[in-house]
Amino acid sequence: MKILVTAFDPFGGESINPSYEVLKNLKDNIEGAEIVKIQVPTVFYLSVEKAIEKIKEVNPDAVLSIGQAGGRYDISVERVAINIDDARIPDNIGQQPIDTPIDPEGAPAYFATIPIKEIVEEIKKENIPASISNTAGTYVCNHLMYGILNYIHKNKLNIKAGFIHIPYLPVQVLNKPFTPSMSLGDMVKAIETAIKVIVKSCKKSR
Repeated sequence: MKILVTAFDPFGGESINPSYEVLKNLKDNIEGAEIVKIQVPTVFYLSVEKAIEKIKEVNPDAVLSIGQAGGRYDISVERVAINIDDARIPDNIGQQPIDTPIDPEGAPAYFATIPIKEIVEEIKKENIPASISNTAGTYVCNHLMYGILNYIHKNKLNIKAGFIHIPYLPVQVLNKPFTPSMSLGDMVKAIETAIKVIVKSCKKSR
């Protein structure tokens, strides 16, 4: 079994992206599943292209994408991705689409196909705050989640997919008073816990 995990490079003036720091620290094998790791650029469309290239290469049982959501205080397991780009800031190559469909011929939205409620419950058992989020935003994180689910749906692939937003790392909020953060150790534990739930779910549906 293979689980593909994606993370982003830094964006918006940050020098690090906690999603990539978490990715680098994940175990290579979790519950018997090989963890395939890839960093994708914080760039509309190119992020999806890179993820799809890897999906074609490794044929994973599930794809879990991780992204930074500065200002959130907990592990946010996303429920849904919507078919719109509406960028508050430019991406890493200067693109800033406003009110633009991701795929004009695609569905209005896709729900995550990983067990989001069980993931939240199991992360909370580790004494790490977590919740279901009903919006992945309209930036590159939502774009990637939508793009992956859209690709899976259009190609009728038996691959589960979802997205988890994580807070800033403490080092990122040194000059951001009253902004929440979470330790790298807790975020790694949370994502590894999520992967365990996903692996179990994939085994059940085989």
